[in-house]
Amino acid sequence: MSLIRAATTVGGFTLASRLLGFLRDMAMARFLGAGLAADAFLVAFRLPNLFRSLFAEGAFAAAFVPMAARRLEGPGGRDGARRFAEHALACLLPLLLGFTALMMVAAGPVVLLMTGGFRDAGPEKLALAVDLTRLTFPYLLLISLVSLLGGLLNTVGRFGAAAAAPILLNLVLILAMLLVRGQDPVAVARALAAGVTVAGIAQFLFLLQAATAQDLAPRLVWPRLSADVRTLVRRIGPAAVGAGAAQVNLLVSTVIAARFLPEGSVSYLYYADRLNQLPLGIIGIGMGVALLPALARLIEAGRGDAAVHQQNRAIEFALFLSLPAAVAFVVAARPLVMALFQHGRFTPADTAGAAAALSAFALGLPAYVLVKVLAPAFHARGDTRTPMTFALVAIAANLVGNVALAVPLAHVGIALATAASAWLNVGLLWAGLRRRGHFAPDAPLRRSLPRMGLAAVLLAAALAALTPWAEALAASGPAGRLVGATVLVGAGALVYLGAGSMLGAWQPRALAAALRRSEAARPLP
Repeated sequence: MSLIRAATTVGGFTLASRLLGFLRDMAMARFLGAGLAADAFLVAFRLPNLFRSLFAEGAFAAAFVPMAARRLEGPGGRDGARRFAEHALACLLPLLLGFTALMMVAAGPVVLLMTGGFRDAGPEKLALAVDLTRLTFPYLLLISLVSLLGGLLNTVGRFGAAAAAPILLNLVLILAMLLVRGQDPVAVARALAAGVTVAGIAQFLFLLQAATAQDLAPRLVWPRLSADVRTLVRRIGPAAVGAGAAQVNLLVSTVIAARFLPEGSVSYLYYADRLNQLPLGIIGIGMGVALLPALARLIEAGRGDAAVHQQNRAIEFALFLSLPAAVAFVVAARPLVMALFQHGRFTPADTAGAAAALSAFALGLPAYVLVKVLAPAFHARGDTRTPMTFALVAIAANLVGNVALAVPLAHVGIALATAASAWLNVGLLWAGLRRRGHFAPDAPLRRSLPRMGLAAVLLAAALAALTPWAEALAASGPAGRLVGATVLVGAGALVYLGAGSMLGAWQPRALAAALRRSEAARPLP
């Protein structure tokens, strides 16, 4: 399977999940609004989401997949990769159980540390956030098991099941809200928190069935701290910081918003980030998931030139898709937020707050995507420490920016600081790869980048002309908001694709060929 075809497979399932996620968020906006219950649930949900991104999905995949790929390429083949997964599971499961139990017991002080006790509200808000955190945190254990199974499947080129698993989370959460619709927001928040853990169970069973069908399901064996497992554990820590920099930055943003900004700020940042995460999930995560095993296998086979070629095509494809999304969110944030979220308890004032945050977040959208494309070049070579170092610098910069900008610009300043830190991370990753000779932009990439930039400028002009019309149409009601947003997206796509084709920024035939062509070291087993 070619890199771009694999990325589009992951991206397609991610798109389905994110669309369901928007339905979930629209229901949350309707039933929770942006007040006490919403802020408490989002803080509770942020904790397991953070650790999921740090330790389960990002870190585990970055450390596990290259090592499993080496065993797959060795004489053991699939059996060797499965045995490695069994030893990893045996040693990590007790640690995960202990950590999950500890976090549930310590939920009170942890939430207090995060939020400062919600100074804008009474003690009932803190108590609710603590209760909800205890309901959601078992999700970390379950999603860690899902990540192990998904990493094993991705290593052998089976990307679909792991990419589809998040769909179950959104389905369960939507069902949870439907079951308690009409009740007060606190009851809805409790149903959502319980639904998070139920969804983790569903995802684990789904991935277990998929691994069993491929004869890859790991058995429970007695823990043995082998040399491979020690190497895996050593790599997971640095990878957790490197792969989870964006999530750490969002946690920092949540802490500052909860401690120092007015009620609703946490929710504005959440809803803006949810929109911003749509292209990031489809493009950045999809490309990163597909790129890591491809690079690991090419490097293991001694095909360094092919690995650099893959990296260039991944950057080109990622920017081709992420630039127009960033422009749309910067220029037309307000009508898009109105169409998706301005219902029920989500007021026009909430729309204004979330739209301003979205425009600021979107300035860093191409950077968020590029981090997902550049970091695998380090991970595929067994280096998780260098991306960690760069991520720590970016996190520190984000913290300084949050503190400096939160007072004059409120939650918009927090979003701007997050975007700026992402670009800093990209610059460090890019320079690090160039310095080591592991990456150099080739002629096609150097040719296409300025042309894509000009196409994006033309898109911005078109959206700026259409946005006042879309906002006026949105004033007519929900149908007008939906029509306006649809026209904006459709017209913007036509302008960007048409301008890019005329400028020669991309060639449709070359893209179609890339979907078919394989650059793998050898056919997947």
